[in-house]
Amino acid sequence: MQTVFRGRHFITLQDYTNEEIETMLDVSYDLKRKFAMGIDTPYLPHKTMFLMFFEQSTRTRNSMEAGIAQLGGHANYLDTSTMQVSHGESAKDTAVILSRFGHGIACRNCFWEEGNKYITEMAKHSSVPIFNLQCDLYHPMQALADLMTMEEKFKNTKKLKVSIIWAYATTHKKPISVPVSQVLLFPRFGMDVTLAYPKGYELPDWVIEKAKVYAAQYGGSVTLTHNMEEAYKDADVVIPKNWGNWVTNQSKDVIDDLLEANKAWKCTEEMMALTKPTSIYMHALPADRKNEVVDSVIDGPHSVIYDEAENRIHTAKAVMTLLMGGK
Repeated sequence: MQTVFRGRHFITLQDYTNEEIETMLDVSYDLKRKFAMGIDTPYLPHKTMFLMFFEQSTRTRNSMEAGIAQLGGHANYLDTSTMQVSHGESAKDTAVILSRFGHGIACRNCFWEEGNKYITEMAKHSSVPIFNLQCDLYHPMQALADLMTMEEKFKNTKKLKVSIIWAYATTHKKPISVPVSQVLLFPRFGMDVTLAYPKGYELPDWVIEKAKVYAAQYGGSVTLTHNMEEAYKDADVVIPKNWGNWVTNQSKDVIDDLLEANKAWKCTEEMMALTKPTSIYMHALPADRKNEVVDSVIDGPHSVIYDEAENRIHTAKAVMTLLMGGK
């Protein structure tokens, strides 16, 4: 078990070793048990967390707000449209001042080719931990909760066939940060990852290259395919979720010809019938019901979406406790 966490930033899980991630999960399990038993966990008394959001959030905001309250601290929710950021104040100035006011700063900024740079710039100048609540490249909180969920359901993650599958959706042009974080994390825990998507929805080349290095190092594998059925076939875990074609097309338009040409990429009962009988369906939520997935699947016996969502608060509490704890 690793114990050297205090004061570190949480921007990508690539900054943490497998042993450190296992420590995060160990703390998450402990906090989850205590929450179930009604045992108080005041590990961050009087600590203040600033939550900066450049866009909407449900699970991430509330897991952080409720989480730090359950740890004995307090969260300040900051809509960046009401901050001086909206008038051009720099990431440096914002980070320096907020870090003098409290004990942690968390930020969600998913603007393509801006978000990660902004959060990384804050980390250079903050005297307290910076937490990435999703940027254009990474969503470490979600990936950590996903790993926890798969461990709970299968115990041993080695050689699980986990399929990350693009799905059709029209709500907004979604970031690539969820599949990027998943494909970079899961091979490190021995999973056989299949990444399936229509041509035009590629993830960055460096992501695939790094994922394959992790797979070779830790005994997993990474397979790319443009065949949806191949991804569902004999899968233990399926994660059908939309992401935008940011790598090949930086337009902010939600609906284009490429999207409309791939309406068939939907999670249906027919697709789930190709998976193993014990398979689970996961989604970071919110799901574009009827487009990404049919109700009978997302509300059906394979679905673990609510367990997965619940784990967001336990993993968030664990990360905050480890990075912000102590005197």
